[in-house]
Amino acid sequence: MIYDTIFAKSFSRYEQKRLGYGAFVSFLLIVLSLCTVFKPYLGPIHDLNLKLFIGVNTKMLMVNDTRSSSQIAKVEDIVAEILVKGTGSSPQMDKVGEIETKKKELLCTSEERTEFCQTRGDIRVHGKSSTVFIVSSNTTMLAQNISLSIKPYARKDDVDAMNRVRKWSLKAVKIGKEVPKCTQNHSIPAVIFSTGGYVGNHFHEFTDIVIPLFLTSRRFNGEVQLIITNNRPWWILKHKALLKKLSNYKIMDIDSDNEVHCFPRVIVGLKRHHKELSIDPQKYFYSMKDFRDLLRSSYSLKRVEAIKIKDGRSGKPRLMILSRKRSRSFTNTAQIAKMAESLGFDVIIKEAGGSMWGFANAVNSCDVLLGVHGAGLTNMLFLPDNAVFIQVVPYGGFALDWLATNDFGKPSKEMSLTYLEYKIRLEESTLIQQYPLDHMLLKDPPLIGKIGWETFKSVYLDKQNVNLDVIRFRPTLQKALELMHQ
Repeated sequence: MIYDTIFAKSFSRYEQKRLGYGAFVSFLLIVLSLCTVFKPYLGPIHDLNLKLFIGVNTKMLMVNDTRSSSQIAKVEDIVAEILVKGTGSSPQMDKVGEIETKKKELLCTSEERTEFCQTRGDIRVHGKSSTVFIVSSNTTMLAQNISLSIKPYARKDDVDAMNRVRKWSLKAVKIGKEVPKCTQNHSIPAVIFSTGGYVGNHFHEFTDIVIPLFLTSRRFNGEVQLIITNNRPWWILKHKALLKKLSNYKIMDIDSDNEVHCFPRVIVGLKRHHKELSIDPQKYFYSMKDFRDLLRSSYSLKRVEAIKIKDGRSGKPRLMILSRKRSRSFTNTAQIAKMAESLGFDVIIKEAGGSMWGFANAVNSCDVLLGVHGAGLTNMLFLPDNAVFIQVVPYGGFALDWLATNDFGKPSKEMSLTYLEYKIRLEESTLIQQYPLDHMLLKDPPLIGKIGWETFKSVYLDKQNVNLDVIRFRPTLQKALELMHQ
C-alpha cells in the first residue's frame, strides 16, 4: 500500500500506464530469453535406460545415455555456478536439485569411463561398512529395496585398476527403522572418491582423479567435504595445494571411521570426460583452461604466456629436457642439450618428481618441454600458454603411436600448447641391443591385442631407452624455435 502511494505520487497516470506496458514487454523478453538459453536442456529426455523405479514426484534414474545425462548435469552446474558466484552460500546449493524435481533423492549416472551417484536429503555415511544410507519416507522407493554398489574411481573399464578400489553400497532405508543414528552432522555437501586404482602413476593421478575431482567439486566453491577411500596419506600431501583450492575443510579419511556422518547431499564417484587429460566444455561447465588457471593459482605459477622472441631483442627461450632414470630415458642427454644450446636455447635438465610446488614452477619457467612418452609428460599442464610441447615417441608401431597421440598429443592442444612429435627410428632404440634385427618384435611391432598388454608394456615401455639422433632431431627443435618468434 505504501509502495503504491509513493509510485502514484512520483508519476502521472499516463506515465504509469507507459511504465506498466514497458514492464510487461520486458517481462516477456526475459521469459523468451530464458526459454532460448535453456531450451536444449528442458526438452524431453530421450533414449534413457531407466534402471531404477520412477516414483511419484521423484526421479530415480540410472542414466546410460551420456548426452542426456550431460544435459541434466549441465543445467545443474550452470545454476550451481550462478548461485555460488552470486552468494557463496552452501545452503543455496541444495536448491539446485529443485529445478529438476523437488524430491529427487538419488540420481546415478553411468558413462563410458566412470559412474557416480548423487544423493540428496537425509544422507548418512558410515565409513567402516562402506555404506551410504539414503533415509527416505518414499514407500515406492523403499518397496523396491534399492541397494546399489559403486567403486568411486573414474576408470570403470579397467579391471586391474578397479580391483584396487573399495566398493561402496548405497541403500535406501526407512525413517526410524534400522537406520544408524547420526554421530556427526554436516551442513555442506560431500564427495566420496578413491585414491586406489593407479595412484602412484603421475598421469593416472591427474586423468583418473585430480581432473575428475575438479569437475565434480569445483562448483561448490570450497564449501564441500572431500572424503577419501583407499587413502594414501602421501597422495594428499603431494596434491595439498590444489586440494585446498577445492575444499575449505580438512579431507576426511573414511575407511576405518566408525562414526555416522550425516550430510544434506553426497556424491559418490567422480565425473569424467572419456578422453585422457581432457574436459569437454560442451558437456561440463568448465574447460581445461579453467583447470589450468586453478593449477596456476594453487602453485603460484607466475608465467601465463610463453616467451615471444622479437628481432633485435635479447633473451633465450628456455627448454626443459625431462630426464628419466629407468625406462624410456635418453642415453645421450648431454649431446641433446649441447645441440639445443647451439640453436639458442637456455637448457635445463630435470627429472619429474619431488616437490610438486617446486617442479610445477620449474616447468612453468620454460617455453619448451621435451621428453620421451611417459607419465612425466603430464607436467605439460604447468607450461605457460603457447609453449611448445615435444613428445618423443619410442619404437613400437601403431599401438605406441596411438597411445602417444591420445595420452598427450591431443590433450596438449586443448591446453593452448603447440604440439610437436618426433618418432624415433629403430636405429635410435636400445631394443636393437636386446633382439636380433629379424625378430618379430622389431621387424613388425604387433598390436597390443595380439601379444597382450603386459608383454607389450614389458618390451616397448619397460625395456626401451632412446639414443636420439641429434642431427635428425635438429629440425624439430628448429621448428620449436621458429614458433617462439613473432
